[in-house]
Amino acid sequence: MLNTLFSDKTIKPKDRTSAIANFLLEEKISVADLLLFAVAAKPPVKATCIEGIEFATQTKPELVDIKSFALIVEALKDKEPRVKWESAKVIANTAKLHTSSLKPAISNLLDNTSNAGTVVRWSAATALAAIIQLQIPSFAELENAAAALILAEEKASIQKIYQKALKKKKGK
Repeated sequence: MLNTLFSDKTIKPKDRTSAIANFLLEEKISVADLLLFAVAAKPPVKATCIEGIEFATQTKPELVDIKSFALIVEALKDKEPRVKWESAKVIANTAKLHTSSLKPAISNLLDNTSNAGTVVRWSAATALAAIIQLQIPSFAELENAAAALILAEEKASIQKIYQKALKKKKGK
């Protein structure tokens, strides 16, 4: 099914992503099996697979179990920027379900906040903001890191992500 999806050059990239998300939502494939396929694939295919997971987890975050979450966290270290940013978006969608496994995610996301790519930094900020808003006491130091990132970040759009998360946290 996945081999056919990726070998058919008449299928547009966004249609591939939608198809993968639908496969997941309709339980035709599991996230674990998709990630197994993705790990062995070339970077653009791997990124598309993770993007499909991101689309599916917008409506059904519970699709990502703890083992799959760990693989997504590891993908934040990938060389390919698109793999990094799609993985961060999955973490933003699913962090609330995996609070006991967030320390490695936070570490990898913080590493990505200094990436040259704006979209990588934006996605890392989005995931870190989602984690901040969970208000987990053991992650209080993350607020200080976000405050420092606001000062270090050159893009106002990314600064606003951190500012909004900190403001929401203080408002609760």
